[in-house]
Amino acid sequence: MQPITPHLWFDKEAKEATEFYCSIFPDSQITSRTTLHDTPSGDCDLVSFLVCGHPFMAISAGPFFTFNPSISFMVNFDPSRIVNAREKLDEAWNKLSEGGTPLMALDKYPFSERYGWIQDKYGVTWQLILTNSDGEPRPSIIPSLLFAGDNCGKAEEAREFYLSIFRNAKPGSLFRYGPGMELDKEGMVMFSDFMLENTWFVAMDSAQEHKFHFNEAISLLVNCQTQEEIDYYWEHLSASPEAEQCGWLKDKFGVSWQISPAAMDEMMAMGTPEQRERVTQAFLKMKKFNIAELEKAFMGD
Repeated sequence: MQPITPHLWFDKEAKEATEFYCSIFPDSQITSRTTLHDTPSGDCDLVSFLVCGHPFMAISAGPFFTFNPSISFMVNFDPSRIVNAREKLDEAWNKLSEGGTPLMALDKYPFSERYGWIQDKYGVTWQLILTNSDGEPRPSIIPSLLFAGDNCGKAEEAREFYLSIFRNAKPGSLFRYGPGMELDKEGMVMFSDFMLENTWFVAMDSAQEHKFHFNEAISLLVNCQTQEEIDYYWEHLSASPEAEQCGWLKDKFGVSWQISPAAMDEMMAMGTPEQRERVTQAFLKMKKFNIAELEKAFMGD
């Protein structure tokens, strides 16, 4: 299975934002651009791109969702793999700071010699960290889930839930809060990571006062090869029937997922404008995707 792909929902800035990210991070490039016509949001720009070699997608589909720090992207600058890692971290921080808002100042912390958390000018949040090279290496980009508000204290439950569902999965590290750590309760998850389908994730609890929660601005796209895979993930992840639409669902923690057939990507990439239009109109009517019906639309049956 392909890596799980973060999907970013912008109002109108998908092209502009992806070009910005690709100008900041190494091994980053736009891999495809297309426009979906006649959707409920009008014409939508859809961009596929890489950040530090990790696949992302972005769409311009209207001002319906707002980015927040509940899902951020941890960027590991590993001195054992990156020449002048500290300098490159600082350079990326400076570029993200243009119009951005620091959430944790770029500084030395007990867990890293150099770390900062910033919300960029488009609202997407990034955690830049000078990585300790000891232990098992981690990829350059890791999506990070922050369990706050009503979700606070559920990071470990979510981690075990996801590990039980995805077939190619393994746990990583887990560190808990100790006694006397301000608002955060002893035993909650200070930091954990885990791998799902060759994609590493971070999960953390925070009892600090946060006025945000998971929403559709950032979703996690699972590319499936068969209808059986689509059915399996839909059955095990979907917890909110009212959120089911166009392959999207919400799990019991409020995290948004897209369960999508890989075949549809091929149709949209290789099809004629008329074929892409038929596929778009077909999937807009669906909740859970049906590969056979999408193929019929593609062929004009």
